[in-house]
Amino acid sequence: MNTALLLLPDFALILLGAGIRRWMHLGDHFWNGVEKLVYFILFPALLINAIVKTRLDLAAALPLLATAFAAMAGGMLLGLVPRLFTRLPALTYASMFQCAYRFNSYIALAVAGMLFGAPGIATMGLIVGAAVPFANLVSVWMLARHGEVGLWREVARNPLIWGTATGFILNLAGFVPPAPLQAFLGRLADASIALGLITVGAALRLDGAAGVKVFAGWLVAVKLLVLPLIAIGVASLFSLSGLNFQIVVLFAALPTASSAYILAMRMGGDGRSVAWLISATTLGSMLTLPGWAAWLSR
Repeated sequence: MNTALLLLPDFALILLGAGIRRWMHLGDHFWNGVEKLVYFILFPALLINAIVKTRLDLAAALPLLATAFAAMAGGMLLGLVPRLFTRLPALTYASMFQCAYRFNSYIALAVAGMLFGAPGIATMGLIVGAAVPFANLVSVWMLARHGEVGLWREVARNPLIWGTATGFILNLAGFVPPAPLQAFLGRLADASIALGLITVGAALRLDGAAGVKVFAGWLVAVKLLVLPLIAIGVASLFSLSGLNFQIVVLFAALPTASSAYILAMRMGGDGRSVAWLISATTLGSMLTLPGWAAWLSR
């Protein structure tokens, strides 16, 4: 129970973001600016700061990543099942399909940091850095016949990938940041969690799932309940334990990424249904993530 309570401040920040968006009327331009600041500056600084300071266990990296990718693949396969029984428009289905396996990086790093400190952020950062290109590739492939997007350009300039890669290169090179640089990165890292979670809350939308409720409910259950079970099974096969086991299960239990909405809208998809799914998985994870965290700490 104590482990579950540790996540309460993170979810309180998400609800605060929703309240600020509702009652302060700051406008889309403000929130777009804050999200860009977090995405391109603060979160990369968080990743670099955590990875540089953490002793890495590269021998466990491949089983860790294989487990994370297996959980995502499970989400993709389960996301295909409703296609056999529903007659959703192809573009609506392709838009919602990505919600079965994409993950919210802001919540991922916040939860890892709250529960496990810098080693948790470094381990989660490794998974996020490797999984972001994979998730983007599959999502765009599903939507490819209905729109166009500069996929490789987006992957190449993704700041989470670059932040992870920079941190690992500096770590392996034995680089120790001087005290002023450590303090600078630390300040940015501290700001990233709070602002990142507030922007997640500001993006919550609970309208737009009319006509797709069965499919939407299936995807919520897959994302929050089934994928962590897949991760537990695969991690056990690879004999993962300790921090790596805990982080990969929490990764599998994350709510859907806010960027799924952006991609759906950019490619002419069903943004309203995707926004509902993002919100539903985020709010649902306020119950399921503490539950998984408590189970992992038993």
